[in-house]
Amino acid sequence: MKITYHGQSTFLVEANGHAVIIDPFLSGNPKAVLKPEDVKVDAVLLSHGHGDHILDAEQIAKQNDAVLIAPNELAVYFGSKGVKVHPMHIGGAHQFPFGRVKLTLAFHGSGIDSPDGFLYAGMPSGILLTMGEKTLYHAGDTALFGDMKLIGDRNAIDVALLPIGDNFTMGPEDAVYAAELIHAKHTVPMHYNTFDLIAQDPHAFVRELEIKGLAGHVLEYGQSLEV
Repeated sequence: MKITYHGQSTFLVEANGHAVIIDPFLSGNPKAVLKPEDVKVDAVLLSHGHGDHILDAEQIAKQNDAVLIAPNELAVYFGSKGVKVHPMHIGGAHQFPFGRVKLTLAFHGSGIDSPDGFLYAGMPSGILLTMGEKTLYHAGDTALFGDMKLIGDRNAIDVALLPIGDNFTMGPEDAVYAAELIHAKHTVPMHYNTFDLIAQDPHAFVRELEIKGLAGHVLEYGQSLEV
């Protein structure tokens, strides 16, 4: 499994000749090196409906004729825009040609700021993605919660992607504790430094992980981790 970071909570995941993108926010991020029109994927996975997670989802899904996988209400919204969708919900799993997706709890909000007003986008989620016999946990935007231990205990997680930005999600201290609960083989920080309100030092976060005996990795934009 090859995991490439593209800023905020956007990751391109590749294995066995397949590729998916999670929470694509590229055109709205001036730091992003990947352009939406250059993305080639089998599927688009969304954790929730906020703009910094869905901005380029419609374009990428349509140009690839890719399935968009999301919590039910969010999937229905994109389906109404002509996107090929697969609705899911918290606790549910499904086997796709590229791998297995299961949605988990995430403690956050979910809504779409549209020309018609702010639309309800269902419950936010985390994503357990298994491709090429490796499992990735994308926590989505979330607070720390005790059932992260349950997620870690019931799944052999190779890589955990955890928000550290604070204010809207967990901050670094809570994310370190989350990493202990999840006990993944590798942890990568996300959802930080895109704008001033979520400015953090990811290297300091990784140093705290290492003190706890956990492996952490800071990925720069366009940089990959292979597991």
